[in-house]
Amino acid sequence: MIPRPHAIERIAAVFRIHSVAALLGPRQCGKTTLAGMIADREPCTYFDLEHPVDARRLSEPMTALEDLTGLVVIDEVQRKPELFELLRILVDRPGQAARFLLLGSASPQLVRSVSESLAGRIGFIDLSGFDLREVGVDQRTPLWIRGGFPRSFLAPDDEAGMAWREDFIRTFLERDIPQLGITVPPETLRRFWTMVAHNHGQVWNAAQFARSLGASETTARRYLDILSGAYMVRVLPPWFENIRKRQVKAPKVYIRDSGIFHALLQLPTLQDLQGHPKLGASWEGFAVEQVIGALDTRDAYFWATHAGAELDLLVMHKGKRYGFEFKYADAPGPTKSMRIALQDLSLDHLYVIYPGKQEYALDRNITVIPIESVRFCSFKDGSGRLHSPPSHYRLIFEKKSTKCRRKPLFQRGKLDGSPLCSSSGAGGETIPKISY
Repeated sequence: MIPRPHAIERIAAVFRIHSVAALLGPRQCGKTTLAGMIADREPCTYFDLEHPVDARRLSEPMTALEDLTGLVVIDEVQRKPELFELLRILVDRPGQAARFLLLGSASPQLVRSVSESLAGRIGFIDLSGFDLREVGVDQRTPLWIRGGFPRSFLAPDDEAGMAWREDFIRTFLERDIPQLGITVPPETLRRFWTMVAHNHGQVWNAAQFARSLGASETTARRYLDILSGAYMVRVLPPWFENIRKRQVKAPKVYIRDSGIFHALLQLPTLQDLQGHPKLGASWEGFAVEQVIGALDTRDAYFWATHAGAELDLLVMHKGKRYGFEFKYADAPGPTKSMRIALQDLSLDHLYVIYPGKQEYALDRNITVIPIESVRFCSFKDGSGRLHSPPSHYRLIFEKKSTKCRRKPLFQRGKLDGSPLCSSSGAGGETIPKISY
């Protein structure tokens, strides 16, 4: 079993504020297993609404829940939406001793029901599959190819992982979607999902999808909302402002799990992917999910102009702007688009994420870092710096007011052991820091 301490800490942080926490994510992403890890640490009462006995126990929910104390876990809570109004009554009682952890598919219906009945009483935690922080650096390629769904990632080989993902896609379309009250023919939604995969990392064009489906633009948008609400597709919103340039105002679309993306395009192995034109788009989508997951932020956008300038990811934090570019290359260099984004968006810093191992500077405000360093990024640390990565790609950011000079990573043929950024040493240029 792979531990997931970051997700557990996010749940604990919600419980420090609210009595109810909703753990939302796609089917088979590990919600129940994670709840079991938490239940092993403290007394817990568990209800699984897909189990007939537990469903019968909650046929009289007030009787079943009102005297409980400690942690109460209710799995597949979307099957009994009437519970939300009852939970409001329970958590508003003086001296309430129970805490409720709700597990469910991230459907629009579930989020709407929770928001209407428990507004101000509940915190949300979005859970996806495994990420680099959980599986480790040496498992980067299997994580990229197979995706983060536990049973796919832990499969004995790529063929077995591919077979699991094919079965998952079929079950999701034929069983899970209808259970959410959505009536769309599985073949039609599978076709649309595959079309999104072929447009992975590109700007959404509703008219193009509608023509290909032989349907209206409204129908195409509805299908996109279904897959986005079920955490299968990420809709990355555009950022635009008054800079006297024509800017793109349509979102980008990504298949959130790289393994599902590869299954939809029939790319079971790394060799298959390396010979496919979507190799760069696959890397971009994988890296986008790693960065957003590590930073734990919803304030993420992309930016593009009609003249061709583009920024893959724009993240806002405490009034500062940080840009990210994703390049599947051995040694990416600066581009005209990067410099335009730095100037037009007034970025505090721009980071280029690539599959290599060494961090290096391209410019005073542009740094190339390995994707492994992303797993140490955090806006929640409060110390003003990133945690120190393993020795061969150490990357430390200090407070913005501190002068930081770059120091050679390797000296005399061996690892120096000192941070790449320090307040003294050779190098020359002053580099602004992220205040994480």
